[in-house]
Amino acid sequence: MPYKVAIVGRPNVGKSSLFNRLIGSRLSITDDQPGVTRDRIYARAEWLTKHFRLIDTGGIDLGDAPFLNQIKAQAQVAMDEADTIVFVVDGKTGLVDADYYIAKLLYKTEKPVILAVNKIDDLAQAANVFEFYALGFGDPIAVSTIHGIGIGDLLDRIMEHMTDEDVSYDDSIIQFSIVGRPNVGKSSLTNAILGEERVIVSEISGTTTDAIDTRFKKDRKEYVVIDTAGIKKRGKVYESTDKYAVLRALSALERSDIALLVIDGEEGIIEQDKHVAGYITDYHKACVIVVNKWDAVEKDDKTMKKMEDKIRDEFQFLTYAPIVFVSAKHNARIHTIFPAINLAFENYQKQVQTSVLNDLIQDATAMNPTPIHNHGKAQFNYATQVAVKPPTFVLYVNNPDYVHFSYERYLHNQLRQAIDFTGTPIKLILRKKA
Repeated sequence: MPYKVAIVGRPNVGKSSLFNRLIGSRLSITDDQPGVTRDRIYARAEWLTKHFRLIDTGGIDLGDAPFLNQIKAQAQVAMDEADTIVFVVDGKTGLVDADYYIAKLLYKTEKPVILAVNKIDDLAQAANVFEFYALGFGDPIAVSTIHGIGIGDLLDRIMEHMTDEDVSYDDSIIQFSIVGRPNVGKSSLTNAILGEERVIVSEISGTTTDAIDTRFKKDRKEYVVIDTAGIKKRGKVYESTDKYAVLRALSALERSDIALLVIDGEEGIIEQDKHVAGYITDYHKACVIVVNKWDAVEKDDKTMKKMEDKIRDEFQFLTYAPIVFVSAKHNARIHTIFPAINLAFENYQKQVQTSVLNDLIQDATAMNPTPIHNHGKAQFNYATQVAVKPPTFVLYVNNPDYVHFSYERYLHNQLRQAIDFTGTPIKLILRKKA
């Protein structure tokens, strides 16, 4: 599991600005208005070849600011979630009651806390850091997110606490995560797959707030199922457990081979399902679409086909994903999931011989020659597979700019027609011939 660093502090001390400095981009909204960051933002950061996941949080205050309870809870979840915590305070304002309040919360975590005194923009303000020793977190680090002062020192301190521990499994073990919007039956599905009540099941949306790994065997194959909390659309929901459920779901996706995208068969497809599916495609994971609660649907001999057509129409970017229909509640058709998982896993790590790949590309270009695009005509010279999980192919061409996106899509489709890639995405990379 990626090492996680949470940035916490009261509103308007510069947490989001520090977050942006550490990741090198402006993903987090910054504003002088206290409490603007109501949504937790997360990103991968790197320092000295080491990677970690960075979490930006909403501020904590003692007043009656909007969304205060959510902000407090959000920071609390972040503190629970993180391996190391960066506590940001304001070097211009100085110590305030809210800083002591947050410090008391942090003492309870018993986790490493790094105190960053922000807004130390020049040497004249350097002495402002000394009063923060009173918080009891050792030597504070003076930083200026505006000028970039002290950022390297802060990252070095983070590295001192960082460990190389990670959750990893043998390549032969199939790891799949169960993702979907809240209350579609993910925990019930996990229990049905495992055949026992290992995960709490509740009718309350968002009950599961952690990603839980369970290793098990079935038909002589080993699996790890990762159950995740439901993903809700950012910007719509302000409850901290929903926001941090997204973080945990993404961590689960990151270390999964396959994502089981669970859809509520009774309610049907809503926009949020597409939002969740977008995470799967962003992470280039193999996928099986699981239509749950199928027992609650009034059916005739055409109902399943209609649902399949609807899914294909709504999830056009997941056309490779097989679809299964189950009822986790009644343990019905659960057996249909595993052949789909096994096939997706097999194809996710499929390797194609270079000679076969080049023959396919030559046949495709002969059948449908490249059109003129950007004042030039693309000529493909060579193709080779460079990676698996997912299968990734490099196509060498005289000039990648000559390849229209529609022609690249055509080659993509030709590969899929010739080779079984059911369940897995494939990546095509165009490179200029040296």
